Amino acid sequence: MVQAVVNVAVGVVIRDRSVFVCKRAKDAHQGDLWEFPGGKVESGETDTQALSRELAEEIGIQVKRAVPLMTLRHDYTDKAVCLHVQLVRDFSGEPHGKEGQPSAWRTLDELKPEDFPAANVAIIDKLKQILTN
Repeated sequence: MVQAVVNVAVGVVIRDRSVFVCKRAKDAHQGDLWEFPGGKVESGETDTQALSRELAEEIGIQVKRAVPLMTLRHDYTDKAVCLHVQLVRDFSGEPHGKEGQPSAWRTLDELKPEDFPAANVAIIDKLKQILTN
């Protein structure tokens, strides 16, 4: 059976040499793992519109500018996702876990692939390539 693909807008929020991450709820898909904030792209939204909405709702920032980083598809056993990942360096507000979720600024060295959903590992690898050069 072919799975529907869930389109997700993902924001890699960067300040200096740190990245903002949030922890997924224990009862969520891939629960209790760290993630880059974002969420589902709703019908009629562009990836950028979805990203702005999700980051305002989830971490309380207003995106001033986002730059595409990568698009990747990942098939889990129970669902497939297509992540539309954007770098966010220009924003207003102070990111925080607006929905009560744990959140933190982490350096690249602190981003451990085993602490993230499998789909996020390629994002971590890409960040290490572009931010360490």
